[in-house]
Amino acid sequence: MNAQQSHRLTANEKHVVLIAAFTATGNLPQLKNALNAGLDAGLTINQIREELVQLYAYCGFPRSLNGITTFMSLLEERKSKGIQDAEGQAPTAVTGDNVSKYEAGRKTLETLTGKPQNGPLTGANAFAPGIDAFLKEHLFADIFGRGVLTYQERELATITVLASLPGLEAQLQAHLGMGMNVGLTEEQLEQTFALVESSIGKQQAEAARAVLAKLKATK
Repeated sequence: MNAQQSHRLTANEKHVVLIAAFTATGNLPQLKNALNAGLDAGLTINQIREELVQLYAYCGFPRSLNGITTFMSLLEERKSKGIQDAEGQAPTAVTGDNVSKYEAGRKTLETLTGKPQNGPLTGANAFAPGIDAFLKEHLFADIFGRGVLTYQERELATITVLASLPGLEAQLQAHLGMGMNVGLTEEQLEQTFALVESSIGKQQAEAARAVLAKLKATK
């Protein structure tokens, strides 16, 4: 693979994007098609399952659960046709008390942001310390620590959800920074927004491009 190709989304990453987009917007018929295509392309059951589990943190339990039940039904259909899909790597459960999970989540966030996370809380985390604890102990420890998906894949799914739903520009900007910090390229992000445009709509894609442009201007 040459350098130019390596900066583009892989086939599997494109399926990660489409699964996230249709899960976030609740388009279950299109989600079923995306799930089917993802399996056919080589995504494992556990890779897709992990993505759908993670997405509850960004688009809510109802959307995530609808995605999971759609996936369950699809797997039964494929099994009835004699298709044997690979289970793939099993997730790793994060153990320990809340203190150790908070520390694990803090370290994960440092990896994602490339910045120290041991200073005093600021912003919303300072105003509502409970959300800081939930983010670090649960999202960035319990969920991001389960393996199966890389940090790049997890950020790609997150960015897609935030780009697919209106009014989440601040969160999108933060995760675009995290995604680029763990290796996502501008070209991959532009491809992601092109997939959002074709699957969700031009307005959402243009809003996401504006957020990326704003982020680049601050670098």
